[in-house]
Amino acid sequence: MLYTHKSKSSAIMAGFVLLGSLASPAIYAQDALEEIIVTAQRREQNIQDVPISITSMTGDRLNARFSGGGDILQLANAAPGLHIESSNGRLAPRFYLRGLGNADFTAAASQPVSVVFDEVPMEKSALKGFPIFDMASVEVARGPQGTLFGRNTTAGIVHIKSARPTEETEGYIKFSGGNLETVNAEAAISGTLIEGKLTGRASFITQNRGDWIDNPILGTELGGHNIFAGRVQLNWTPTEDINVWIMHQHQDSESATSMFRANVINQGSNELNGNYSRDTVFFDGGDGNQGNIKSHGTTLKIDWDVGDYTLTSITSYQDVYDRFGRGDIDGGFGCALPFLPCGAGPAGPASTPFNPFASPFAGNIDTGGDQEVEQWTQEFRVASNLDGPLNYQFGGFYFYDEILSISRAMSFGAPTFSTGSIGTVENTSWAIFGQGSYDLTDRWTLTAGLRYTDDDKDALILDLAPPVVALSGVPISLSDDFLSFDVALNYAVSDSTQVYARVASGFRAPTLQERVEDDATLTQANSEDIMSYEIGIKGQTDRFRYSAAAFYYEIDDMQLVAVGGTSNSTSLLNANEGVGYGVELEMDYLLTDNLILSAGFGYAETEINDTGLAVPPGPLTTPLDPTFTVPDGMGGFTTLASIDGNRFQHAPLWTANIELDYTYPLSNDGELYLFTDWKLKGKTQDFLYESIEYTFGTQFEGGLRLGYRNLSKGWEVGFFARNITDEDNLIGGIDFANNTGYVNEPRVWGGEFSYRF
Repeated sequence: MLYTHKSKSSAIMAGFVLLGSLASPAIYAQDALEEIIVTAQRREQNIQDVPISITSMTGDRLNARFSGGGDILQLANAAPGLHIESSNGRLAPRFYLRGLGNADFTAAASQPVSVVFDEVPMEKSALKGFPIFDMASVEVARGPQGTLFGRNTTAGIVHIKSARPTEETEGYIKFSGGNLETVNAEAAISGTLIEGKLTGRASFITQNRGDWIDNPILGTELGGHNIFAGRVQLNWTPTEDINVWIMHQHQDSESATSMFRANVINQGSNELNGNYSRDTVFFDGGDGNQGNIKSHGTTLKIDWDVGDYTLTSITSYQDVYDRFGRGDIDGGFGCALPFLPCGAGPAGPASTPFNPFASPFAGNIDTGGDQEVEQWTQEFRVASNLDGPLNYQFGGFYFYDEILSISRAMSFGAPTFSTGSIGTVENTSWAIFGQGSYDLTDRWTLTAGLRYTDDDKDALILDLAPPVVALSGVPISLSDDFLSFDVALNYAVSDSTQVYARVASGFRAPTLQERVEDDATLTQANSEDIMSYEIGIKGQTDRFRYSAAAFYYEIDDMQLVAVGGTSNSTSLLNANEGVGYGVELEMDYLLTDNLILSAGFGYAETEINDTGLAVPPGPLTTPLDPTFTVPDGMGGFTTLASIDGNRFQHAPLWTANIELDYTYPLSNDGELYLFTDWKLKGKTQDFLYESIEYTFGTQFEGGLRLGYRNLSKGWEVGFFARNITDEDNLIGGIDFANNTGYVNEPRVWGGEFSYRF
């Protein structure tokens, strides 16, 4: 069976269609939807005027998703075409838009989706998972955005914007508690420090959960987390023309990496089998599957208004100085252990007896890694403030980061993890860019931009585990440059409706691996470039707002990563071409004065085009691709599966989201509220090769917040639930020795109290 939860998902989809039908014209008391302001083009604009497929999440639509103490993965499938997943828990989220992303989990991996935090791109995955709290909004802009935003934006950006300091004293405190020993607290305070000159804001969050997963093999418990993050901001206006904003943030997080579970998928099926138990694992190692990270970052932004122009400087330093992860990646225990049975028995599912590695204990594959990341960015930008039909901006961008990655492994009985390799990678990039818009007539507007990018990488990999000694100490240098562009033409059909067409190109620089254990040949991937085409329409009335876009793109020399297979390798490669096309739909409808319906849908058909490209499938999988054997160089043969014509890795065929926001006014400035959100995704392929076991069908999750708030006194009390139906959704797997899987977060529910002042 290739599609799971068929009956439940059909019911949810039926509800989605029914609620969508409520959006037919009706007569209600006239009240208007609030205007949505975005900064997708580096200036404030109504979202309906921007010729880009874009989503903005604010208020309950954003905050409710984190009620249970979740991380940024809670935004997965919450906007059309946006998917987020991780095989390293909170340590390394991976982002996908319109099917484009990168499944590489190693430290040096680059992603075509750029995560931007307060206008600063966070390049490495270790920087992308900073806790979400005290946010103003999250904007998702689809398609190449390189002519205005920092790094690898071939697929789009996810722009996270924090709440800024205010002149009036305000703030909030929020407490919540629930099952699984969940205790969360969040607070912020903002106001004037020096009248007319200096304002400030301080905020923090703590998220705590007990160890709720039993490991009977070692008699331990795991799965909990203890997370702290804080942010301090100052906004200084020494004169009317100069504004200086500085922000410093810090996190200290102790959490768990993904829980890999051995043999939870039978060969010939993609359903979880009887070996699976959400609150039990059977690990003989992994050091508790720890995933800890400490980081801090500082950003300084200076705006100087010189009349017709604003000069902007953004300087940022980000430092991940203590990050490590451990994991029992085979997900089970070794069959050679004398005190445990081999096979699925009362003690749990053992690792398969098949083991391709030189280890005396079958299935005992425990790995880990330590990372340090430093990132410097500097941007200078000049933006016009002209009254005429022409406005433009131009500038320069400098990027530098350095990572130190230490790969470790441990065999059964060893007291500690031993170091296998040490890799350092330096990345230096600079760019000049410019973009302008010109009102051709009262209805026609042309927007165009250019960006030149130069990118260099230098790496030194030390192999500390012979016999792979030939690679030890060999420096690697990669470099390339590219000129990208962006052209959009939009036409105002009326004051409330516009149509647009957009063509944009993008570039992702060459990349490499830094872990010898994952890729003994240290494969590299050449640059890729994308040409993207998009047409769309946006419209709004007082009570109804909608947008629709259709897109098509082609990627030359598409960067891919082959993970797993019988060699358990992680190899980079290039496909001749990747193609994607689809649609994105969004709407907000004020059904009554007190009820808002928001919904979105994204469809993305993707295809790899390379007749000569093949990868090794897992030994216990059922490939659906043509397979053949080739000599392995050691007197045997290796099976390969052709991936020509396959969908992109971790690219849902479709995504859908729906939210209902209802309030019921009461006397004495009180109101009851209910907010529910549901997200769904269609068929998703976990590996580059297609198999029955790792092609996941329709999945969904839902959330709920309900309670009472007093508007005049600022307090509220309520109930929350995430993954309210407690879905067990497979989100990924490991295929090298057994059919291992890892799943989504469990149902978390509880109560919360907040006070705003």
